[in-house]
Amino acid sequence: MPTKSNGTIGVLTAGGDCPGLNAVIRGVSKAAMHYGIKVIGIKDGFRGLVENRTMPLDNAIVSGVLTQGGTFLGSSRDKPHKMKRGENIVDLTDAAVRTYRKLGLDCLVCLGGNGTQKSAYRLQKQGLNVLTLPKTIDNDVAETDVTFGFDSAMAIATEAIDRLHTTATSHQRIIVCEVMGHDAGWLCLGAGIAGGADVILIPEIPYDLESVARHVLKRQRAGKRFSLIAVAEGIVSREEARARATADRLTHELRAETRIITQSASQTGEGVHLVQEAVASRLARHLQRLTGVEARVSSLGHVQRGGAPTPFDRLLCTRFGTKAGELLAERHYNIMVGLKGTECVPVPLKKVAGIKRIVPPDHAWIKTARLVETCMGDKL
Repeated sequence: MPTKSNGTIGVLTAGGDCPGLNAVIRGVSKAAMHYGIKVIGIKDGFRGLVENRTMPLDNAIVSGVLTQGGTFLGSSRDKPHKMKRGENIVDLTDAAVRTYRKLGLDCLVCLGGNGTQKSAYRLQKQGLNVLTLPKTIDNDVAETDVTFGFDSAMAIATEAIDRLHTTATSHQRIIVCEVMGHDAGWLCLGAGIAGGADVILIPEIPYDLESVARHVLKRQRAGKRFSLIAVAEGIVSREEARARATADRLTHELRAETRIITQSASQTGEGVHLVQEAVASRLARHLQRLTGVEARVSSLGHVQRGGAPTPFDRLLCTRFGTKAGELLAERHYNIMVGLKGTECVPVPLKKVAGIKRIVPPDHAWIKTARLVETCMGDKL
């Protein structure tokens, strides 16, 4: 190990929490310290950077956190260019840059999802060196085969679907299980296949309600008196998809404002559960009317974000973190560390920021689901 300092990095976690954040902090920190790099933890995401709230990280602090959920540094959804101060939303990018300079950082390491990638890229354009790692249970960050946290959330959602099977069977019901994922269907699709859901509805495939009802009734005629439906929170019906495609500019702007209000509510923890549950509840109510089969709803919510990471995520997080440490020692900045095949590789951040990775229509998982007679909601 080098005997003198080889630079200084800051590490922060931003956006929603998920399993594996502590494991990545550990991996980055231990690898960086191996190369003689000083590590500073930044508290509560970009807000901590703006407000210069930090803590030194050493081997003793990061030891023992591999299996712990959440992030001991804390997180927030604040963005430097759009941060709340009192009743106002202000641009505090300059304050973030000043803290970076004051701390003497050679690079800022940001752990986060799509919003974090964009915020990091904005800071890169302000002259800061940044390095990011892809975190989200939604698995929708571009230029990586998988994000950390996804496998853990999929395991939780799969277990929930497994458990719902027994009550659906016992009471001969339709049970609609709502899964997170925003506008990407990876989590719902993966958990739905792994849990043996009879119907899987994802945002990328607009659903036809009557098609779903016919599938349920077909199962009834075959002697299968229950149906389990996995639903992603961002699903849209065919009618809604057509309306969106033909909406005029005013309607588009109004919907954009609605999304902003919903996102603001998600930051405070108010209102989001009701908005999300309404989607699944409406679907269940209509299916009960169309099929005559009693329907119930289960919304998993934030339980998908909690708890210890799976072994896969612990390994992935450690690999991401140590690869980041190697790249930092080489002073290879302004990149995201992604997984391509079996290798952790650097990707220019400009190829990631602002791009959402959704499920393509020809993806192997969709073909797999169809081949085991899972209804995807789109066949008449």
